[in-house]
Amino acid sequence: MDQKVRIQKHPENTEEFQEPLTYQNTLILENDAEASILYGSHDRHLRLVRDAFRVHLVARHGLLKLEGEKELVNTSKEVLNRLLEIVRTTGRLDLEDVEQAIMDAKCEAGEESAHTIDVFQRGIFIKPKTDGQAKYIEAIKKNDLVFCIGPAGTGKTYLAVAMALSFLKSGRIRRIVLARPAVEAGEKLGYLPGDIKAKVNPYLRPLYDAIADMMDVGHVRKYLESDLIEILPLAYMRGRTLNDAFIILDEAQNCTVKQMKTFLTRLGVKSKVVVTGDITQVDLSSGEMSGLIDVQERLMNINNISFVYLTKADIIRHKLVQDIVDAYEL
Repeated sequence: MDQKVRIQKHPENTEEFQEPLTYQNTLILENDAEASILYGSHDRHLRLVRDAFRVHLVARHGLLKLEGEKELVNTSKEVLNRLLEIVRTTGRLDLEDVEQAIMDAKCEAGEESAHTIDVFQRGIFIKPKTDGQAKYIEAIKKNDLVFCIGPAGTGKTYLAVAMALSFLKSGRIRRIVLARPAVEAGEKLGYLPGDIKAKVNPYLRPLYDAIADMMDVGHVRKYLESDLIEILPLAYMRGRTLNDAFIILDEAQNCTVKQMKTFLTRLGVKSKVVVTGDITQVDLSSGEMSGLIDVQERLMNINNISFVYLTKADIIRHKLVQDIVDAYEL
């Protein structure tokens, strides 16, 4: 029978429990303001922790007492300490912070969900934060070619890179290739300083940043130097066939129809391709058809190809990003 749990703030509450609580631990809070932020409106944050780990919580006189199974109590306290650190650093605590801390704790305890992605950074697990992202991860697992289309901030590139690193770590592929079209969006490449590598580097920077979040600096340098991970402009893909590789084409809305065809035909044996983009942010010359728009009609009904559409509900950047997306749709 499941252990019955509750939050108690007043000693006159005499609710009975179905199972005995055998282990106790205590969290000390500095003041009522700190406690109020940590607990959340109507104790919402505490209830999430309570339900996630099946512990009993009693909040009174600046103390938060935890009772239950020893392992679950200790894990709950670790979560609360992480959240308390956020409160003391920022003076606030969002619901997303609580949910993420709980998910992280469960992963560290070996309770990874089926969609948790194990990358190279020790102790770091990448997890979907929305149903749409979970479907995206599942599509990558099940199909050799996946198109993910959605607005900024939905994790299209980040999750694709995480899956690529996970496949590389597990030995399911031998290398990762990340590509982006170097399309001018407001400035001309010719006016940028440096050689061609320096000129295209700003376009590739988001891919480097995503990898840097999931690998330590030494590993990143080693894998790039050995070409186990290759990051390059789309134009450099021409004429190549990539076997045993995880290939990601980012910002694919800026590919022409011809470029998209050229890229897709690079798919080799035992390889997987993920194509990401936002069809509302096309930077191609006026009248030029986006290959990402065109490909939806051409390949939609082919087996082993999946189209995943993320929406504003999947935006996981700063909360303002969703408001900005909404504003531009008016």
